[in-house]
Amino acid sequence: MTKAVVAFPDTNTVLRYLLHDHEDMYREANTFFEAVRVGERHAVLLESVVAECVYVLTKFYTVPRAEAVAQLQAILRYRGIRNADADQLVEALGLYAERNVDLVDAILSVKAAAAHAEVFSFDRDLHRKLKRHVPPAPGGGCTTGA
Repeated sequence: MTKAVVAFPDTNTVLRYLLHDHEDMYREANTFFEAVRVGERHAVLLESVVAECVYVLTKFYTVPRAEAVAQLQAILRYRGIRNADADQLVEALGLYAERNVDLVDAILSVKAAAAHAEVFSFDRDLHRKLKRHVPPAPGGGCTTGA
């Protein structure tokens, strides 16, 4: 049995698939992602690609935050997705949508919690939004515990 090749789609590929705005590129992206959806192909969707997709979808294409999140969460749940952190990214996207925090802060919080670690940040608003406040750390920073 041969080992399946894993693909790392870039932001542009994901955007063409979700936006269906360039017909030729959409067709290729759709073929690829449909194979990933059913598990015929394997892919890893990097955290940086997810973050860039969110930014481009919401800021440039003005896709509502909840819609952009739902689309990316759906892809991360495809059978062929091989991210070790797929569940964490899905959770972080949910925090981003529900609690109005920056996506990077949401990812940081989820990954820290999964590692039973803390977030060290000077952003007190972040702690309030994530509801995991711990008293200020030495030097004025504050930590968010798992």
